[in-house]
Amino acid sequence: MEIISIEATDETPAVTLDASSNTFDFSGKSLPEDVSTFYNPILDWFDSYSLNPNETTVVDFKLTYFNTASSKCILDILMKLEEISEEGNSAVTINWHYQEDDEDMEEAGEEYADIVDIPFEMMPY
Repeated sequence: MEIISIEATDETPAVTLDASSNTFDFSGKSLPEDVSTFYNPILDWFDSYSLNPNETTVVDFKLTYFNTASSKCILDILMKLEEISEEGNSAVTINWHYQEDDEDMEEAGEEYADIVDIPFEMMPY
């Protein structure tokens, strides 16, 4: 399966999606001008991954900021992960990293955890 490796910019997060090494990471800021152009290949990748997922899938979100449009795309990713989990082919866990004093990112993780039925580990740093 192809690897997605996107370098962070001032407007987009770093993204690594590598099923062979079981690495699924999002980090940085997410406020792309065109969220569809940025996130659609990622959503498509998870569609392909869902056909033959790893036994365990641990996704790390280390975002410092995201805009409203990105929040919908993040939810779409989480919904795809929930589908993978529900199919029983992979044990899915989300690690939601946030700075200890960043209440907005902590609350965002808690809200996502309430929406999707997959384990969320809240990880302050």
